Amino acid sequence: MVLASAEKVVLGSVAFAIFWVLAVFPAVPFLPIGRTAGSLLGAMLMVLFGVITPDQAYAAINLPILGLLFGTMVVSVYLERADMFKYLGILLSWKGMGAKDLLCRICIISAISSAFFTNDTTCVVLTEFVLKIAKQNNIPPHPFLLALASSANIGSSATPIGNPQNLVIAIQSSISFGEFLLGILPAMILGVLVNSVILLSMFWKLLSIEKDEENGLTEMISEEDATSHRFSPATMLHAISLNSQELNSMTENMNGRSSPNLNGNAGHAETLGNQINLGESDMREASTGVVVESTRNSSASKEVGVGDNFPQTREENFPSRRSTRSGLNERIEMMNIPEVAIPVQLYVEEKESLIKRRKKLLWKMCVYLVTVGMLIAFLKGLNMSWAALTAALTLVVLDFKDARQCLEKVSYSLLVFFCGMFITVDGFNRTGIPSTLWNLMEPHARINHVSGIVVLAIVILVLSNIASNVPTVLLLGARVAASAAAISPGEEKKAWLILAWVSTVAGNLSLLGSAANLIVCEQARNSQVFGYTLSFWRHLKFGVPSTLIVTAIGLVLIRG
Repeated sequence: MVLASAEKVVLGSVAFAIFWVLAVFPAVPFLPIGRTAGSLLGAMLMVLFGVITPDQAYAAINLPILGLLFGTMVVSVYLERADMFKYLGILLSWKGMGAKDLLCRICIISAISSAFFTNDTTCVVLTEFVLKIAKQNNIPPHPFLLALASSANIGSSATPIGNPQNLVIAIQSSISFGEFLLGILPAMILGVLVNSVILLSMFWKLLSIEKDEENGLTEMISEEDATSHRFSPATMLHAISLNSQELNSMTENMNGRSSPNLNGNAGHAETLGNQINLGESDMREASTGVVVESTRNSSASKEVGVGDNFPQTREENFPSRRSTRSGLNERIEMMNIPEVAIPVQLYVEEKESLIKRRKKLLWKMCVYLVTVGMLIAFLKGLNMSWAALTAALTLVVLDFKDARQCLEKVSYSLLVFFCGMFITVDGFNRTGIPSTLWNLMEPHARINHVSGIVVLAIVILVLSNIASNVPTVLLLGARVAASAAAISPGEEKKAWLILAWVSTVAGNLSLLGSAANLIVCEQARNSQVFGYTLSFWRHLKFGVPSTLIVTAIGLVLIRG
C-alpha cells in the first residue's frame, strides 16, 4: 500500500499519537482522561480529520472479537460466583512446604488459570491471596507478585481466550482452538518452568529466610477470607462492613423482642395450666408454643455466637425474668408435653438448609459443566464467539434470576476501548505508514530463516512495549501472515503463532508491558492486607532476562 496524501499522513499520525500516549500513559497530566476515552478520542479524530469515513469506521469494529470477549467475561463472573477462584486461592497454601514451594505453586496455578480465564482476571483474583500468604510468613511479597504477573502472561499465550491479542489472532487467522493450543502449549509449559527457575535463582536467599513457628505456609486461608474475596478489594471491604452492620442489627432486634415473647408465652402457658380438661388440640397448641420458643432461643444463640447454654445465660442477664421462666417450665412439665416435640422445628430447618446446600452444589456443577462444554466447543472448531455467548446466556438462564448484578461486573470499558482502538488502528493503516515500514523490513524478517525469525521477534517485542501488544498485533498481523503465506501455508500458521507468543511474553519486559502487570502493581499498592509498591526498576531487573530467555525458548519450540 502506497502512502496516502501528505495531509492524511500528518493528521492520521497525530490522531494515532494521541491514542498511543493515552493508551500507554492514561493519567498523563495534560489530558488525564484514561485509556478508554483516549481510544474513542483517537477514533473520533480519524473520522473528523477525514482519514477514514464514518462507514469505514463502523466496518473496522470487529464484532466477533467483541462477542468472544464479552462471552468469556460473563462466564468468568459466574465461575467466580461458583467459588472457582476461591478454590484456586486455597490451593496456594494447601499443605505448603516453604516459600520456594509457594513461589512454584503461584507460577503453575496462575499459568493454568490465565490460559482459560484470561491473565487479567487471574491477577485480579489471586493478588490478595498472594499478599495474605506473604504477610503470614513475614516475607517481602515482590518475588510472589513477579511470579504471579509473569506466569499469568506466559500461561495466557497458550489459548485464544487467554488474552485480548490472542483473541484478535484467533479470529483473523481462523486457527482453531485445538491447533492454537497444541502449537504453543510446549513452549508455554517450558517457559513457565524456566521462569520459575529464574525467579528462584534471583530470590533464593530471600526465600530461604526461616519463618516464624506460628506463621507458616501450612496455615491455610480460612473459608471466610476466601469466600469474601471478590473481583475488587472495594467489594470485599463493602461485604465485611455489611456483615458487621447486620450482626449489630440482629443483636439489637433480638434483645428488643425477647421480653414480649417470654411474657406472651408465659401467659399462654399459664392459661393452659388453669384449664382442668386439656383437649388434644390444646396439647398441640402448647407443644407448638414450646417449639417456637426453643427455636427462637436456638437461632438467637447462633446469631450472637453464644454457647449451648444460652437460655441460662440470658436469665442471668435478666434476673427479673427468672420467676416467669421457672413458672413456665413447671407448667410445661405438669402438662406432660413429649420431649420429642421440641426439636421438630429444628429438624425441619436443618432439612431445609440441607436442601439449599444441595441446590447450591447442583448449581455450581452446572456452571462447571457449561464452562467445560464451552471449551469442548472451542476444541471442536465451532465458532468461538457464538460458543462463548451461548455459554454465557446458558448460565444466565440457569441462574434463574435478574442477571443485572452479574452483567454489571463485565468490563464494558474494555469493550469500548477495543471499539475505539479498531477504528484508530484502521485509520493509521490507511495512511500507508505501517505498510511502507514493513516493506523496508520484510526482506529481513522472513520466518524461513533463523535470522528472519530473530529480526521479526525483536520488532514484535519492541513494538509491543512501545505501542502495546494488541495494537501491535493489529498493525503487523496481516502483513506478517501475508509474507509467510508466500512461502507456504504452514509458515503462515507458524507466523501467527510466533506473533501470539512474542507479543504476549513481551509483556513481562517492563511494568508497563501488559495490563496484568499494572493490575498486580495497583492491587498490591492499594491492598488493605499488605500494602506494597512494586517499582518499575525492580520489575525491569527481573523482566529483561526472563523475557529474552523465555521468548527464545518459544521461538525454538513453535512449529507450523
